[in-house]
Amino acid sequence: EHNMAFSKIIAESMDLTDAYNFTGTLQQNGASIGGNNEPMVSAYMNTSQTPTSTVNTKIQYNTEYYDTDSAYDKDTNYRFTVPSGKGGKYFIHATCYMFGNNNDERYKEIYIAVNGNRVRRNQNYHQYSTSQGSGGNQNITCIINLSAGDYVEFYGRIRVQSGTPSFYGASADTDRYSFFEIIRIIE
Repeated sequence: EHNMAFSKIIAESMDLTDAYNFTGTLQQNGASIGGNNEPMVSAYMNTSQTPTSTVNTKIQYNTEYYDTDSAYDKDTNYRFTVPSGKGGKYFIHATCYMFGNNNDERYKEIYIAVNGNRVRRNQNYHQYSTSQGSGGNQNITCIINLSAGDYVEFYGRIRVQSGTPSFYGASADTDRYSFFEIIRIIE
């Protein structure tokens, strides 16, 4: 481990395999760099949800793993709202396990809405067959520029030939198939 004055670093070359301690603020062209990737939120569905076939349904991720800024409403609106002063680029990932009770899904879709408008979606079509299950996770991942006050919601849609579709939720750690994460990216 080395403690070295900046003038010494310039005068000599640094061995990048050694460890160095720096004090002060890291800067690039006079602007501070680094910081925390906050806000950061992750939530999951601890119970299943029963959507109507072919209807866009808000996915109710109703239990939080963590929420650094209390920016996610897990009780009523099921939405993440960008806190004041926290605009920027956000990494967003969501997944929802969708299935029909008769294993006859025709299509499944998940999408991200910002301020009520769909901005990204992922849709899969299936061949109809009652002898073969086609339930599974719909996933979506993206980076979106968000401003303070913007809100993010997740929607799912499934079409079944017959029966009652479901978005699967579970309370056991090993069975949590439906969850999301939102993390602000430090630039």
